[in-house]
Amino acid sequence: ESDLGFRSASYTVSCEDYVHVVEFSPFDCGSPASLLAYGGNQYVVVGTCRFKEEDTEVEDVEFTSLQVFLHGVRVDAIAWSPETRLDKLPPVIRFCTAAADRKVRLWTSDLQNNCDVKVMEGHTSYINHLVFEPAEGKQIASVSDDHTCRVWNLDGNETISFRLRSPGVSVCWHPEDICKLMVAEKKGTIRFYDLVTQHAILSLDSGQVPLMSADWCLTNTIKVGAVVANDWVIWDITRSSYPLEKRPAHVDKARHFRWSRANENLFATTGYPGKINSQLLVHHLGHPQPVMIGSASVGAGLSWHRTLPLCVIGGDRKLFFWMTEM
Repeated sequence: ESDLGFRSASYTVSCEDYVHVVEFSPFDCGSPASLLAYGGNQYVVVGTCRFKEEDTEVEDVEFTSLQVFLHGVRVDAIAWSPETRLDKLPPVIRFCTAAADRKVRLWTSDLQNNCDVKVMEGHTSYINHLVFEPAEGKQIASVSDDHTCRVWNLDGNETISFRLRSPGVSVCWHPEDICKLMVAEKKGTIRFYDLVTQHAILSLDSGQVPLMSADWCLTNTIKVGAVVANDWVIWDITRSSYPLEKRPAHVDKARHFRWSRANENLFATTGYPGKINSQLLVHHLGHPQPVMIGSASVGAGLSWHRTLPLCVIGGDRKLFFWMTEM
């Protein structure tokens, strides 16, 4: 049993800028190191991480910055493309960002002198989340406070738009069946869309509001999780449109929900940054209590490592990493 005292981060990396969002790449990029991108008020930094759990020669964590992208406006969300490869010559770095100016930007770099930015305009309000189609990486989906989910091709053209009934807070693409998109709305509904027919094929109801973040368990796609008000909720989409399990997690409103990529029963939630600290909770399905409580000064974003039970959140010129003992 874990002692439920607050744990400070397992590892910390210093950054140049306030970190608003941080994302590990969920894809194999052909390198033993993990790709990580973080975004601040002005920049996106792309780098690689090695942890001592992966490489005994690393002391704790080794972060190597590969490139700094001048973004010029606050970064609110980052998504990695599966086309990113570090084992090609030249390498390919491709990701997209959502920014405070309501634009989606597609970034492509060879880590040398060639960097291309494509700007996609259309959203009329704050963009909350975005994702690449995970098989080929030729499409991007984004959700916004403007009550739409939009799908874009890499030329920057909007190809599909779904009208939502409330702000779109999260969007996830099915890992194998690339015609299926999950869209979570602030008013508590999660819908699955078929991109061929452009119709909703299934919906889930959280039974309360506001839903702030949802995630599809990509290692076992019958599971969907979300944070709604102070609670985390989990559905089994084969059993009911209502949550199978729900528990209070955060004293104040919860902010993020993310499934681990290393273990389908592990997930993390964060609270809204309070006066001093942000709370990171790691939960294990079947355990009544969180298996870990982390505390970080402020805190923004949440992402899991591709293969380790390790998650990261951002803070004031810092990245905080927590390893969960399994």
